Amino acid sequence: MGLCINHLERETNYQCMKYKIYLCDDCLKCKDPDIYCKFRTSCAIYFMSKKGFESEKEDSKC
Repeated sequence: MGLCINHLERETNYQCMKYKIYLCDDCLKCKDPDIYCKFRTSCAIYFMSKKGFESEKEDSKC
């Protein structure tokens, strides 16, 4: 577990393996969805943002 890069008071399990950063539920979005990433096939962040598993939090900006 780590702390969200944008919300330092929030603990989260979601880590971007490419950039080695943690993202909370509100910030959960792939930083470079169109650029090659060797972690893509096992990336929960990419999967959740691509498949539309994000809730109405999409309007919040991080």
